[in-house]
Amino acid sequence: MKINLRYINCLVSLAVILLWTSCQSDEKSIESEAKLPNIVIIYMDDLGYGELGAYGATELQTPNMDRLANEGMKFTNAYATSATCTPSRYALLTGIYPWRNENAKVLPGTAPLIIGVHQMTIPKMLKTRGYRTGIVGKWHLGLGDGTVDWNQRVSPGPNEVGFDYAYILAATQDRVPTVYIENGHVVGLEADDPISVSYENNFEGEPTGKDNTDMLKMMWHHGHNNSIVNGIPRIGFMKGGEKAKWVDEDMADEFLEKAQNYIRERKNKSEPFFLYYAMQQPHVPRTPHPRFVGSSGMGPRGDVILEADWCIGEFMKTLEEEGLLENTLIIFSSDNGPVLNDGYYDDAVEKLGDHKPWGPLRGGKYSLFEAGTRLPFVTYWKGKINPGVSDVLVSQLDLFASLSKLVGSDEATKDSMDMLAVLMGESNEGREDLILEATTRTALRSGDYVMIPPYIGPAVNTFVNIELGNDSEYQLYNLKEDIGQKKNLAASQPELLEKLVKKFEELRGVGSGKIEPLELK
Repeated sequence: MKINLRYINCLVSLAVILLWTSCQSDEKSIESEAKLPNIVIIYMDDLGYGELGAYGATELQTPNMDRLANEGMKFTNAYATSATCTPSRYALLTGIYPWRNENAKVLPGTAPLIIGVHQMTIPKMLKTRGYRTGIVGKWHLGLGDGTVDWNQRVSPGPNEVGFDYAYILAATQDRVPTVYIENGHVVGLEADDPISVSYENNFEGEPTGKDNTDMLKMMWHHGHNNSIVNGIPRIGFMKGGEKAKWVDEDMADEFLEKAQNYIRERKNKSEPFFLYYAMQQPHVPRTPHPRFVGSSGMGPRGDVILEADWCIGEFMKTLEEEGLLENTLIIFSSDNGPVLNDGYYDDAVEKLGDHKPWGPLRGGKYSLFEAGTRLPFVTYWKGKINPGVSDVLVSQLDLFASLSKLVGSDEATKDSMDMLAVLMGESNEGREDLILEATTRTALRSGDYVMIPPYIGPAVNTFVNIELGNDSEYQLYNLKEDIGQKKNLAASQPELLEKLVKKFEELRGVGSGKIEPLELK
């Protein structure tokens, strides 16, 4: 039998070509996976629409926030879901409207976790695509199952809902426990000095802000007169854990360092990462580091905004030094609108000057008016998102679906909408409708209009001097023509009002018995 060498050589050559093609295909697949973008959400706390130079502020210098806005896509019609912190944070991470969960309201530091441990979240979704996930900063979504022992590992918490790494404060800076928690463990806790926390009764012998004003370096105005830590009276009572207690003036630096280390010290440099950098400024108590005291001329509130801006600049430098800026999507926003006096005398009102934290909007934190939920919102991706300004209607609620699309996931939720093309500046097709919420009250944003149903209650929260949006009659505003919500059109446009009320009831389920609650598992 004659061997055809030419035929064999052809077969060998073909096999080599097929093998090479297969390897190239595998390499391209691996390369494609490796190029999934890093994702960072920088989330401010109580920062208003008018605080940034890029959004019209003239009295505060915010060069690093402005860099994101001016070099990225700046949105002028973007909303948090709620005018308070916990509900907005819940919606951000889950893609679910907060009013579907009756526990999604401002929580005490001892509240149980309000995200179900089997519920899908942004970090869980990203983990299915190979992401390393982390949170640094404010949590305020509850910890544990209702009975927390702060002297043991506290769970469930961020780690159980998708975060590989968590360095957090449990609730807010003005609430106990005043300790950092790293992956469920209180940082610096000593076994012979255990922590006890209560939101009902003080512990015997522990001083309070109400009865020991001589111990205070910051005087309370309303509500913040319980346990004293670092000379600051808090909400709630705490005993023990002396060496574990944070130093308020160092908090911004502490969170910045942890965020930087999360980026620098990642073990697998080719693994994409997600970081939820939840900054605590400018929420009360405003405690700028001495480097920033007096820097704004507006007292502590202005100073901590400048401090936060500096932190963002330092964080951006870290991304640049690590060679990550060109492959990192950065999303910048805030959890709700601004408030000045929110529990302490700190000159926020007296030294405000010409600064307008709410910009041209009406209301603020706690309010159904625009300044409660319309916020600075920026998407930045060097070389991928062209600088621009968009007036498309978008919500933080839509980050879940949009990021899912970005990374090639098929995870979805009932409320989040895919706005990836909008966030990338490639489309002007935004939302048509959005339910807005403020302390369990809801309203409808539809097209250029906002409709606020009648609500019983005070028109103004006198403690913080903010209009709440309550009225005995329906309110209807054309935001395109009347961004300050000065002219109520409800009486003059009854047909439009009726149409929007019907749409609101369909979306919200009001009066129909169709409100679909979220089942926590």
